[in-house]
Amino acid sequence: MGKAQQIANWGMYPQVQAKVAELGYTDELQTFVKTEEELLARGNGRCYGDAALSTTIFSTLKLNKILSFDPTSGVMACQAGVLLSSILEVVVPKGFFLPVTPGTKFITIGGAIAADVHGKNHHSEGCFSDHVLSFDLMLSDGQIITCARNENPDWFWATVGGMGLTGIIVQATFQLKPIETAYIRMESIKAQNLAEIMSLFEASEDWTYTVSWIDCLQKGKHIGRSIMMRGEHATIDELPPKFSGAPLSLKPKMNLNVPFQFPSFALNTLSVKAFNFLYYHKQRQKQLNIISDYDTFFYPLDAIHNWNRIYGKKGFTQYQFVIPKEVSREGLEEILRTIAASGQGSFLAVLKLFGKNNPEAYNSFPFEGYTLALDFKINRSLPKLIAQLDELVQKYQGRIYLAKDAFSVKHSDLIIPNLPENRKFTSLQQTRLATQA
Repeated sequence: MGKAQQIANWGMYPQVQAKVAELGYTDELQTFVKTEEELLARGNGRCYGDAALSTTIFSTLKLNKILSFDPTSGVMACQAGVLLSSILEVVVPKGFFLPVTPGTKFITIGGAIAADVHGKNHHSEGCFSDHVLSFDLMLSDGQIITCARNENPDWFWATVGGMGLTGIIVQATFQLKPIETAYIRMESIKAQNLAEIMSLFEASEDWTYTVSWIDCLQKGKHIGRSIMMRGEHATIDELPPKFSGAPLSLKPKMNLNVPFQFPSFALNTLSVKAFNFLYYHKQRQKQLNIISDYDTFFYPLDAIHNWNRIYGKKGFTQYQFVIPKEVSREGLEEILRTIAASGQGSFLAVLKLFGKNNPEAYNSFPFEGYTLALDFKINRSLPKLIAQLDELVQKYQGRIYLAKDAFSVKHSDLIIPNLPENRKFTSLQQTRLATQA
């Protein structure tokens, strides 16, 4: 059952040979789980690095049915392979939105729980797990148990952020949030350096959504030069007349496509510096007030199909870490200086401020502090830079996001999830990290 194929996640690195099975019925899945010695569930492959990769993979994409949706309460139940994009198509016209969403809508609900995804609103609304009511989990013997805060809670909290190592999420029930429109009232504010952008984050804690693009190649007095975007779901009264006729509908857009992999020389220090210069200076005013549709605000890169091809055939990795709030200024400055000195800049560098974490969700990535995510093209000198960054993250008592990781060497007390005994479900990432620990 299943066929061998070469697969990779969104970063296109690493690429591995694996047996992949796509099954849409529970009895088939139970037989498959009982038969295989080791395996891992994988959704749409939009994580990075070696997360969700194993020698044997169960693809959840045929578990793609929405089971129920209550348009009064906003409670939805669906199978684990349903994409966030499919959910949005159903619920936004009914006046609801995802309570938490990452920067792409092309991930599955199962993946959202396994990585316990966060968004631009962690400081105000937490992680995805804070809005999950229950899920059904298939264990290594094919048994399916329902997991919730008051039913099999050990399995619930081990699975949230557990990167698929507890079993296969079959379906989930979660709470959506009500909205009046499909638009975001947004402010875009330029910051000249790290001190200014951090002050903006501190002053924006009452905003539901905050995020910043950051120029990671700046040095000296301009280190940390940024543009903050902060937003709220727009009310009907806040919409301009051109949108008010259909407040819960978006106008069709033309999406772009990257038709081929860029040559390796196309992305270099000079091109990244040029992009960062143009991106920062395209906004001439210090502050802009904008009404944006939710697609543009939450998922700007989803409008560019196959944008990962920009990094060439060797692929890229996304490096994301969080460091405690009390040492964030010093830590971010040292990390940004290290990146600038390496010349391996990222034009997709995102800074956010996390709020307090839920102590029960012990496998979740966020805790109170600043998180920075950067994309790096795969090349010979990258492992050296990653090792330097790892040392700095450890120096400042930080943490690295397993859903993005492809290289990092971490101590076991930071990366080995505290999971119940369940030997069947394993990943290449887990094996790599256990070897390095």
